[in-house]
Amino acid sequence: MRLPVTAHTGRPWRIHEIAGDFRVEDVWELPTPGGPDDLEWLVRQMANGDGAHRTSPVSRLLFALRWRLGRLLGWDEPGAGLGDRVGTLRDRLPADLREGPRGPDSRGTPFTSLYLTHDEWATETANRTVHAVMHIGWVPDGAGGHRGRMAVLVKPNGPFGALYLAAIKPFRYVGVYPALLRAIGNRWQATADERNAA
Repeated sequence: MRLPVTAHTGRPWRIHEIAGDFRVEDVWELPTPGGPDDLEWLVRQMANGDGAHRTSPVSRLLFALRWRLGRLLGWDEPGAGLGDRVGTLRDRLPADLREGPRGPDSRGTPFTSLYLTHDEWATETANRTVHAVMHIGWVPDGAGGHRGRMAVLVKPNGPFGALYLAAIKPFRYVGVYPALLRAIGNRWQATADERNAA
């Protein structure tokens, strides 16, 4: 379920002090009901690449087109990303987050982990179009449990980056996010017994 931006900005996440110059592009409730300490399972699942680009034919097609365009137009070339075109947000982390657990890097996606706490995991990526953060928060669900919440924060690279984000928005809402949420929920349910036994 898509949520208003305030569902992210209204919580005291640590990412606010690190990425204050990024705008919140999307906020989604994840179908991951669990207990107060289950964020580690969601982080592990997402870092292992159990996402829409692997499970949905529409998403696979959209991702394949995006990577092909990126190769043709040089969006993802060395020098276009973190440490080259833009500095990593790890350089902005306060000491406690820099010295704390970083969390796993994502397999199969260009995201690099920034930090991991008991209720937050933040990762980043950059290319010639955008510098982006995926933030996963673990929040009370109002019924005695908890669940994941995903926010995507972006900093477009100039007018072209802003135009690119506007152009892909319909595809994200129709083809990517629904499949991603379905894949996350299916994988979460499939591993319920493992989580309960831990």
